[in-house]
Amino acid sequence: MRVTVEVFAVEPVRAMELITILNHCHHFRGFVYQHARFGPDKKTIEVAVRPREGASAVCSGCQKPAPGYDHLPERRFEFIPFWGFLVFFLYRMRRVHCRTCGVVVEEVPWGDGKHQLTRVYMLFLARWARKLSWKETAEAFRTSWEKVCDAVEYVVTWGLEHRTLAPVGAIGVDEMQYAKGHKYLTLVYQIDQDLTRLLWVGRERTIESFQGFFTLIGEKLASHIQFVCSDMWQPYLQVVREKCSQALHILDRFHIVAQMNKALDEVRAGEARQMAREGHEPLLQKTRWCVLKRKDNLTPQQKFRLRDLLRYNLRTVRAYLLKEDFQQFWKYNSPTWAGMFLDFWCGQTMRSRIEPMKKIARMLRAHRPLLLNYFKAKKEFSSGVVEGLNNKAKVTMRKSYGFRTFRILELALYHSLGKLPEPELTHEFF
Repeated sequence: MRVTVEVFAVEPVRAMELITILNHCHHFRGFVYQHARFGPDKKTIEVAVRPREGASAVCSGCQKPAPGYDHLPERRFEFIPFWGFLVFFLYRMRRVHCRTCGVVVEEVPWGDGKHQLTRVYMLFLARWARKLSWKETAEAFRTSWEKVCDAVEYVVTWGLEHRTLAPVGAIGVDEMQYAKGHKYLTLVYQIDQDLTRLLWVGRERTIESFQGFFTLIGEKLASHIQFVCSDMWQPYLQVVREKCSQALHILDRFHIVAQMNKALDEVRAGEARQMAREGHEPLLQKTRWCVLKRKDNLTPQQKFRLRDLLRYNLRTVRAYLLKEDFQQFWKYNSPTWAGMFLDFWCGQTMRSRIEPMKKIARMLRAHRPLLLNYFKAKKEFSSGVVEGLNNKAKVTMRKSYGFRTFRILELALYHSLGKLPEPELTHEFF
């Protein structure tokens, strides 16, 4: 009995399987995957693409069919790696003679302009760049940092062009230092109950920079904003009064508490220096965090130290008691009762003869209406959400050890916090 054994070429079969997978995942109308082969270095896979016979080219200007003019040299478009191999599409771009646009290069469905990466690969890299640093993403997929940056820029630009801003009911604005030398960003977030996202990034924290946000959204959308949360930075207060006067402006509780802690620490440090000059017992030594931390966060040792400190009639102790008394302000529900307490506390503080605390009282009196707006808004809006988003923004910066230019930082922040729409894929890879 004779047995016939047929031997098939392994490489063509694998090429056929690869083309079958590509046709299943990324089938482009008007184009055909011609063949797939290993590159000269055996570390890459090259997939040749050609136009389907009878299919017209598409003008890249007006996106309408147009007759062919000639061909350009072969271009390489980088695709998502397969099984550890880099994959490239090879295609000779056609020039078309469009009645409207003249002689231009055709538009191809897998590429965008002069990008060397395919659209799906840019989206692939951008999604990983949201989880890893850009450098780690480049190393993981054997590409360059610049290509990851291009991918993020493409996705962010597409998202900004296709996002829907309306409706925005509540916004929070805050600044964040992004480089040495007092360089700040102005960040505007949407902080509605059902959606929190970054809306706008501006350079510096000036009136002009914040006005850029309202120029972006327009007067109609600005008129629908009901709540604004910010700190007491004067440029922010002025712009909100001018551009968003119908909104309920709520001052940031976090910054008020921070200012009060700063004043208390100033009192403690000044009194400690005075006691050292006069030769008194160093009662305030190692008490900074005993008076600045919340009671619930004190360690057992700090609790004992604080209990001993409160037995003395020191300016630091009186300032600490004033700070603790003010915490009652946030527990009220009625704006009327909260206002009465605020007036009482400010009057008591002005009689304390502790200048840093008196400065806080004058500041609170000057911003009394904005403080009471917190209660008029039923305590539903505060800058706590903004501080949380700012922490995520700082993590984005630290993850890449900072960014050299404002443009790159802007892209990274929109990419991480903007919740931007993304181009649709014909196939989900993950």
